[in-house]
Amino acid sequence: FALVLGTVSCTLFLAVNGLYSASDDVIELTPTNFNREVIQSESLWLVEFYAPWCGHCQRLTPEWKKAATALKGVVKVGAVDADKHQSLGGQYGVRGFPTIKIFGANKNKAEDYQGGRTSEAIVDAALSALRSLVKERLSGRSGGYSSGKQSRESGGGDKKDVIELTDDSFDKNVLNSDDVWMVEFYAPWCGHCKNLEPEWAAAATEVKEQTKGKVKLAAVDATVNQMLATRYGIRGFPTIKIFQKGEDPADYEGGRTRSDIIARALDLFSDNAPPPELLEIVSEDVLKTTCDAHQLCIISVLPHILDTGASGRNSYLDVMLKMAEKYKKKMWGWLWTEAGAQADLESSLGIGGFGYPAMAAVNARKMKFALLKGSFSEQGINEFLRELSVGRGSTAPVGGGAFPKINVVEPWDGKDGELPVEDDIDLSDVDLDDWDKDEL
Repeated sequence: FALVLGTVSCTLFLAVNGLYSASDDVIELTPTNFNREVIQSESLWLVEFYAPWCGHCQRLTPEWKKAATALKGVVKVGAVDADKHQSLGGQYGVRGFPTIKIFGANKNKAEDYQGGRTSEAIVDAALSALRSLVKERLSGRSGGYSSGKQSRESGGGDKKDVIELTDDSFDKNVLNSDDVWMVEFYAPWCGHCKNLEPEWAAAATEVKEQTKGKVKLAAVDATVNQMLATRYGIRGFPTIKIFQKGEDPADYEGGRTRSDIIARALDLFSDNAPPPELLEIVSEDVLKTTCDAHQLCIISVLPHILDTGASGRNSYLDVMLKMAEKYKKKMWGWLWTEAGAQADLESSLGIGGFGYPAMAAVNARKMKFALLKGSFSEQGINEFLRELSVGRGSTAPVGGGAFPKINVVEPWDGKDGELPVEDDIDLSDVDLDDWDKDEL
């Protein structure tokens, strides 16, 4: 969700307004009011993260409105345009639309709603969650995290996402690991540590999911594990350090909110991630899988192998690989095809039969694309992608409004191309003398 083509988003929102209006009982939420309305509220909230262009969201809209009206005064029902407010969607790990989250007693640990998409199912889930919240209050539990060592060991639930480390376990877990570790050194009596605890715990869950466990959040009670505290010069609490294999520990100097911690963790993850694969478009599956899974897919059309040979083609592929590495934090997809192999695709992207090599950046969700106008070089491509990164550059709709039929082709074998062999004509059985007489 890191990038939307700027021109695309502007024109899109002129054509497609948000799915909810002020006259609905659904409360529109934005980064400006989300903390005040939801996080600081004592009410139970159901929040839908949607995109106006999403067909499933459009079908959910009347049911969501009916549920909001039925729950009015009982449970708050809100909606976030997560295409417009990508930072808010990213903060809560929203990857697809619609995503529905339940914000109960502990607003720092929202639950995913996995139920049906009818108003009845939504209302039932809301009332069930409300019953649980009231029971927690009746039993004296707030549903949040208590402070101190005891709650850290329990992890606030059955599954512990903040890893508790000790003098004995630290080296084998952290220093010998290929993963990235963010380690908080705390003291149970420290007020700032108590304030950080729910943010750290909530961030640990999100980071574990979004990085598939490649970035880990941990905690060390520095009053008990004094060997570690001395080794790393811990003088104040909380102190957060970042450990990466082969590098000296680095101080974390970012903010102390969940979103700040998650953002830093995802940066660390992308810094250490390999560059994306560069795939040849040999079938429709390759194109659709790559473009559907990424905000943008970068498609290059390279000259025919007979025009460049293997060395020329590899030089173009090397340029693309370097750019994929440079922009890997964007998590875009990277594809290429040979001129003429996917003629319909070329035509739909305004390339169509000339000017190779060519490059297009495609937003498959909106079916919009931008074309490289400069040179197919590191400098030319870098300028093109940098413009896209900041929302500049002209865009156009993909011809036909959808990807065309993709031909199944044999993948390139890495060799120079060969001209097709012409059939030899055997003239041994032809009597040329007789043929000349007949003609005469």
